[in-house]
Amino acid sequence: MTKAAELAKMGEVLTNSQIGGRRNMVLNGGMICSQRGTSETGVTSGQYADAPDRFKVEMSSAGTWTVSQSTTAPSGFSNSYKFDCTTADASLSAGNYLLLSHYLEGQDLQHLKKGTSDTEKVTLSFYVRSNKTGTYIVEFYDADNSRSISKSYTISSANTFEKKTITIDGDTSGAFGNDNGGSLGIFFYLGAGSNFTSGTLNTSWGSRTLANVAVGQVNLADSTDNEWYITGVQLEVGSVATPFESRSFGEELALCQRYFQKISSMDCAAAYVSGQPAPTFNFAYPTHMRSAPTITITNPAGGIGNSGSYNQRNITADSYNFYLTGSNNTHVAIGHNGEPASITLEAEL
Repeated sequence: MTKAAELAKMGEVLTNSQIGGRRNMVLNGGMICSQRGTSETGVTSGQYADAPDRFKVEMSSAGTWTVSQSTTAPSGFSNSYKFDCTTADASLSAGNYLLLSHYLEGQDLQHLKKGTSDTEKVTLSFYVRSNKTGTYIVEFYDADNSRSISKSYTISSANTFEKKTITIDGDTSGAFGNDNGGSLGIFFYLGAGSNFTSGTLNTSWGSRTLANVAVGQVNLADSTDNEWYITGVQLEVGSVATPFESRSFGEELALCQRYFQKISSMDCAAAYVSGQPAPTFNFAYPTHMRSAPTITITNPAGGIGNSGSYNQRNITADSYNFYLTGSNNTHVAIGHNGEPASITLEAEL
């Protein structure tokens, strides 16, 4: 690149305000946080699995997989999200698909000015590796207006991390909702049946037509030899991919805890006396959550002498409480007497 071209490129970066401040709209793009767990086997359906936070497996009858937080990563990164095929599906049916998704809240996307005449271009960059070379598809899905645009990338060298950069134009139609709903989905396709591939790839923004979203996509599910890794996922304003924005583990964890939190040890007990107020425990979350979460307590009856139960109430995005109930003069416990319980709070998009 000539000096003039370098200066022009730098001017483009400055014009798009890509230097300074937070650039990356993707959370946990370096795959460093994995609160649920680091590996899950036998995955056959859509779920937030025991793998890096904020990325969801979406699938329908496309083989069986082990997904994990892998330590295989390119220079400068410590982790990646890994798919490992354990049961193959060499011929996907029409409605079958496999992808990894990441959703962003509409209120965090207002600076993109979507739906206006001065809408912004955005650039997605990431590092990807697979033994299966060929064409892969990324779809950007506007969930508020059912609009989308898809772009292809090619894995050229087997078992080698390659950096990919995809720039898309802004969309002058359909504004993102200014709220905490999931407005923009980024879909990394790994396999798709003919319902998703029989048309023409929609490389410009338009109303979402299913047949056009993943045209040309290889089938990663066609062999148990197949693996796929991704890390360094970054989405930023403008047409230039700047270096990956590394955030500290503590900051990245706090951002992820807005959507999911896991408390690994809970220990409480009380005596229940008939006619007296129920023993109540108040719990404040470490981080304000996106919305009032779904709360699950595992091993809720740990300990001895437990003949009661617990009930949840006053669940908000910041805190909740639960109260223990039982019969007269009984001991009621959650995770007590050396058998700690765990609690998960989920407010995912």
